This record gives sequence, C-alpha cells and structure tokens, in this order.
Amino acid sequence: MTSTGEDAPDRAPASLPAPGSAFGVELNGLNTIDESERKGRASGLFWPWFGANVSVFGLSYGSFLLGFGISFWQATIVGVVGIIASFLLCGVIALAGKRGSAPTMVLSRAVFGVQGNRVPSLLSWLLTVGWETVLTALAVLATATVFERLGWEGGVVTKLVALIVVVALVVVGGVIGFHLIMRMQMVITIVTGVLTLFYIALVLGHIDLTAVGALPAGDVPHVIGGFVFMLTGFGLGWVNAAADYSRYLPRSTRSGGVVGWTTFGSSLAPVLLLVFGILLAGSSTSLSEAIAADPIGALASLLPTWFLVPFVIVAVLGLVGGAVLDIYSSGLALLSVGVRVPRYVAAGIDGVIMTAGAIYVVFFAGDFLGPFQGFLITLGVPIAAWCGIFVADIALRRRDYAEADLYDPRGRYGSVRWLPITLIVLGTAIGWGLVTNSAAAWLGWQGYLLGPLGLGGTQGDWAYANLGVLVALVIGFAGTALFSRGAIRRQEER
Repeated sequence: MTSTGEDAPDRAPASLPAPGSAFGVELNGLNTIDESERKGRASGLFWPWFGANVSVFGLSYGSFLLGFGISFWQATIVGVVGIIASFLLCGVIALAGKRGSAPTMVLSRAVFGVQGNRVPSLLSWLLTVGWETVLTALAVLATATVFERLGWEGGVVTKLVALIVVVALVVVGGVIGFHLIMRMQMVITIVTGVLTLFYIALVLGHIDLTAVGALPAGDVPHVIGGFVFMLTGFGLGWVNAAADYSRYLPRSTRSGGVVGWTTFGSSLAPVLLLVFGILLAGSSTSLSEAIAADPIGALASLLPTWFLVPFVIVAVLGLVGGAVLDIYSSGLALLSVGVRVPRYVAAGIDGVIMTAGAIYVVFFAGDFLGPFQGFLITLGVPIAAWCGIFVADIALRRRDYAEADLYDPRGRYGSVRWLPITLIVLGTAIGWGLVTNSAAAWLGWQGYLLGPLGLGGTQGDWAYANLGVLVALVIGFAGTALFSRGAIRRQEER
C-alpha cells in the first residue's frame, strides 16, 4: 500500500529510490519521512530558498513599490523589513517540518483537524498554482522580449517554444521530486547568482541618484500599502510550503538553525535585488512604466546586445527555480485536499493547470500588474489568517507531532476543529473588507468596510494600505494564542 492516500499513515514503500537519487521519482507523498531518510544540516536549506528567490523578477519590485507613491528611503525601509519579516514567518513554519517530518499541509492538521484541514489545503493549492502560473508566464514573456531585441522572431512561435521549454523544466522537477529539486536549486543558485551580478554591473550606469533623491515621500497609508505588498509578494507566498523541505532534516537539528537558514537563504537575494531595483526604477519613469507591462523583459532594454542571451538564461532559470518549488508543494496540497493519486501524478495535474493559465496570461491577458496584485492581495488575506494561526500554534507546542494521529480523524487532533476555521473565516471576511484592487475590475466588491469604519471608502487614501492582510494575520495569531492553549496541552498530554 502506498502512502499517498488521505488517511494512510504508512511510511514510504520499500521501493523508494535511495535518498540522494536525483533522477528516481520520489514516492513520498503525505506520509511522514522515514527516520532513515532524514539527513542533512539546517544550512542545506539555504540552497532551495535562495534558488527560489534569486530571480531578476526581484528587481521589478522596485518599480512596483514606487508605484505606491513613496520615496526611495520609504520604499527601501518597508521593502527590506517586509521581505525579512515575511520570510521569518517561513522560518518559524519550517520548524514544524523538522518536528513532524511531514508536508506543511499535513502538519496543519494538528491545528484544523484531519478533515477540517481541507479548507486551508485548498487555499494553499490555489496560491501555489497561481504562483507557478505567474512565474512560467513571466519566463515566456521575457524570452519573447529579448528575442525581439536581438532582431529575431519574438511572436507566437517563439512564445510557444519558450512555453514548452519552461513547462518541461518545471514539470519534470516537480514530478521527479525532492532530490532532483535540491540539485536543480544548487545549480540555479550558482548560475543565476553570478549572472545577476553581471547584470547589475552592466546597468549600474543607468542609475540617476539625483532623480532617485527627488522622489516625493508618501503618506502613511501609501507606506503601509507598500509594506503589505512586500509581505504578500514574498514570504506570505511561501508560508504554506515552508515545512515541505525541512521535513527531511533529522529531528535533532537545531531549531535556531532551521529558522535562521530559511530566513537568510530566502531573504538575501530579494533584499539586494529590491534595493537595486528601486534605484533603477526611481531613475527612469519610462522604465518604471514599462516594467508594469513586462516586468522581466523591460529590464533587458538597458543591456548591451551581447548580454541578452545570458540575461534570458538568468531570467528563465530564476523563474523556474521558484516555479519548481511551487509545483512540488502544490501537488502535496492537492493530495491534502483529498485527491487520491500519487504525488507525482498530482504534480502533473498541476502542470496542466499551470500551462493553461500561462497560455492565458501570455496570449490573451492585456495587463499583467493589475491581475497580479489582485491575485496576491485576495489570496493573501486568508493565507495571512492561516499563517497567524499556524505560527501561534507552533509557538505554543512543546513536543513533536504525534505522526500517526496526523492521519487519523479519531486521533488526538480530531476530525474538525472549529476555532481555527472560524478564525480563518472571520479574518478573511474582515480582511477583504479592508483591501482594494482597483486595477482588477472583478474584485471591485472588496473594501466594503473602509467606508463604515471612516477610512475614506474605496477611493480614499487608506484604500491603498490593504490593511486587511495585516488584520487577518493578527486575528489568526491572537485568536489562537488566546483560546487554543488548553486544547494544545490536552493534545500533548494524550
């Protein structure tokens, strides 16, 4: 019997490829990782997290942030703090992986119950599929733009070929699984890291410090809005997958190392890229506007022709590095929702959905930034509530998870726990009332609490703040910290 079923507590079957076999298909699914497969050090977490976040897409966030109408220093402070704080949440959740040796959305069952956890699992699946679609589409658009700069055909044929190549890389990594992903991320980290440094050196002369220094400061709502956008664009997009890679570590691994290496590895590249991206976007209004339409391709306009091919390589590999982690985790989330297929089949299903979504973005969508912001903020609200709940639950626990009970609705974690589900519903209902997505017309119903609370309605300054994400995070954390202590103690005493 395999271990991919919803209620199967078995360990991995005996036919598993040996640990470290990069090209043997990983058969581990929702099961806990066998003691014999738990190896490595916390420092090994640096590679997947750095590789997933070293994309030159991070430069584009400089333009996105300045779009909130804030100054260089305001953008730098909220950007750096937002990146590190959001990835620190990932570091805390990665602790659960070490304590329970199971995927994030299985460990979340200790909070929501074995059946009740289907709710956050569905949210997690939507978020990761959305992200892998965005990253794949960006890789295709960047390739087409660079080909046009080279004087080659950058139309439909080029986009189709680029789509096939990118999808193949992402899906193969997701289907084969953990060991290949770890190898891929190490290569991606080295190649993209070196080429990104070359890019920065080549475009350094385009920075105009006078123009950057003249950027006007924004009001408090605009600063908060930029901060929330950074939270949702970085760490909050990964929290639902943060334990998927730490679950292979030995239980004896130092907790501080798990938190530290996850946070450091994921934050390092985005912080450096963001600051440089703010300098670039602040130096040229036309560049900043072009990035909104084609976030990666617009960056190529600053390069000499001879570096365009290396730029395509660094851009595509960086985006693939993020997408391959997303498709791996989205497959695990799909299993946790209740779909009864092997993990590699689930990754393949998500690959089909990702491809369809990327085709729409590349060939039919007229705008990128508006739908992207709408996607981040709308799903960011319930994910923030889940994150607050899970982080508080981790902080309250003193023992490792009881492995068998994570798969048994009759065990100590129960079938459905209504308090955390209520907190997600409450956090989402209030949160969506405090966010707006004016660039996405289909989300015009949001922001319904801004007027009644005296915050100026959907056209006032506070509409830009997207306070709902922060409110949902606080509701989830505070509600769990205040009302779940007794339940957690009873679980651990059984």
